[in-house]
Amino acid sequence: MPIPDYQTLMLPLLRLASDGADHTTREAVEKLSVEFQLTQDERGQLLASGQQAVINNRIGWANSYLKKAGLLESPRRGVLKITKRGRQILEENPQKIDVKFLDRFPEFVEFRDAAKLNKESTVAESIAPPSQQTPEEALELANQSIRASLAQDILSRVLLCSPAFFEHLVVELLVKMGYGGSRQDAGERIGKSGDGGIDGIIKEDRLGLDTIYLQAKRWQGTVGRPEIQKFVGALQGQRARKGVFITTSSYTSEATEYASRIDTKVVLIDGKQLASLMIDFDVGVSVVTTYQVKRIDSDYFEDSDGL
Repeated sequence: MPIPDYQTLMLPLLRLASDGADHTTREAVEKLSVEFQLTQDERGQLLASGQQAVINNRIGWANSYLKKAGLLESPRRGVLKITKRGRQILEENPQKIDVKFLDRFPEFVEFRDAAKLNKESTVAESIAPPSQQTPEEALELANQSIRASLAQDILSRVLLCSPAFFEHLVVELLVKMGYGGSRQDAGERIGKSGDGGIDGIIKEDRLGLDTIYLQAKRWQGTVGRPEIQKFVGALQGQRARKGVFITTSSYTSEATEYASRIDTKVVLIDGKQLASLMIDFDVGVSVVTTYQVKRIDSDYFEDSDGL
């Protein structure tokens, strides 16, 4: 039997978790490999990168998509568990669960839409169905999907961290972005009781000619204008001219408008931007696999006829 694709694995994976117990990813791979009667050769078949078994990768994506739809959850790293919604879906006795089936859940639709924010990718997908896409288009679309999934996972993990860790994280991110030079000299976390609304300080450059003050809100609710006004007041108390307000959620239109028209320079970074910056500057993430797309070097073959 050929190795099943990740959509075919969705329903069996959800059924495996139907007992309500915690199941490790390794356990899921073993049980589904047995269910689909995979041979040892098929179990050992690797992706082109040689970094992961195909069956592990596909079960991983099935698990990820089911989590995005709220049918599975991860109580801790490497563990999956069925949710109340997942139980309700199994009670419907579906014959198949695939991406189209998951579109009924708003959280999954939001995840899918996030993967299409890149306009060029959206155009490529709208012009050509998957079977007609060029390899470059397919690779770009896959990269956008992986990036969107990773961004959501980052925010989920950040929300589980302590406020102190989050304050440390935002300073670390700005250092990675080039502010101040080294982590030791560039910034510090000062968030504590009575900090006046300032969670961190970071030098704008290596010489420390100016200082940027930070506010970090590990929130799920929308940040409104009053919070930004408090931050601006704290900046004025420090005689500061520049500030960065970072949240894991989003801002109201009133908050954004207020920040854009005041004299004090305040940059607002929401959860989506935060996750994107963490990916771009390798904060809390690591490279698993790198693919290089190569083309013919025309200049190299230019004088081939003369040899």
